[in-house]
Amino acid sequence: MNSQTTKTLSLIVGAILIATLPFWAGDQYQLHLAALIAVYWILIAGLNLVVGFTGQLSIGHVGLLSIGSYTFAILAGKMGVDPTLSVFVSGLLGGLCGLALGLPSLRLPGFYFAMATMAFSMIVNEIVLAQVDLTGGGIGLPGPMFPKPFESPIGFYYLVTAIALFVTWLTWNIARRMWGRAFISIRDNPVAAQAVGVPVFKAKLLAFVFSGITAGVSGAVFASLQSYITPDTFVFELSMFFFVCIIIGGRGSIIGPFFGTVVLTALPELVSPLAKLGNFFYGLLLLVVVLVVPEGIGRMFEIISERLRPRTVHREPITPDLNRLAKALKVRE
Repeated sequence: MNSQTTKTLSLIVGAILIATLPFWAGDQYQLHLAALIAVYWILIAGLNLVVGFTGQLSIGHVGLLSIGSYTFAILAGKMGVDPTLSVFVSGLLGGLCGLALGLPSLRLPGFYFAMATMAFSMIVNEIVLAQVDLTGGGIGLPGPMFPKPFESPIGFYYLVTAIALFVTWLTWNIARRMWGRAFISIRDNPVAAQAVGVPVFKAKLLAFVFSGITAGVSGAVFASLQSYITPDTFVFELSMFFFVCIIIGGRGSIIGPFFGTVVLTALPELVSPLAKLGNFFYGLLLLVVVLVVPEGIGRMFEIISERLRPRTVHREPITPDLNRLAKALKVRE
């Protein structure tokens, strides 16, 4: 069985599992957990282009998630705007905020850019607290539900899964084409990338704006999933969670950060009897991955696949053309 056939079968099996999950999930909580993974992945898939491909240390995307959530809650909840249109507006506003943040801050070196994104998330949180009439302040706002057939847990699961698959398709196409190679060259050596004609700042800004759009969309469906949002919902630890999912999954990969999202989202459920040690298990997992597989979970799967199915290297024998060589020597004489 060749590599292409294996990938095709894996995609088919994965699609069947995703499509049938509501029918074999043990209870409603497991379905809620699967929907939460899809919601997180919508944001992380976009953030992965910023962190995993361009190498920018963005640790403030929880601010963009908050903007998307409150935009959706205000439009669809308080103003009665159609929820589908509210999701689009949330994504658009997230992209505009990403543009406004990226224009001045992406020119900063890595550490200072990280601090700028963290400061942005703190500013967003303070604005939400201050605008009581609009956001409800510390009390918060209810997260509106989507209309039929997406008001049920199963319908909502299919909705967020469809959005997550669409975002994954977009990021996969970006990563494997010209812009993806430009992002990786910026991450590995920005000076060399600029020397060969890569528009470094423009590429970083495009990746960041795209991640802002996905964060806004993720925030909209996150508000509906949570059913009620407050400023305490968007803590800084959540932003670090997104960042760690990419680091554990592996930079420069799509499937790796997805597995990182699944593992870290499901980990609290796996260690629920030891809830007080949740941060300990997060730290332990991060330490093990960094020490054992620094390239991330995605690379670990590649290593296992290569050992189970070693690559076949075809060596073509080289036969010199002696007659042509003799003629060339005679000409030189």
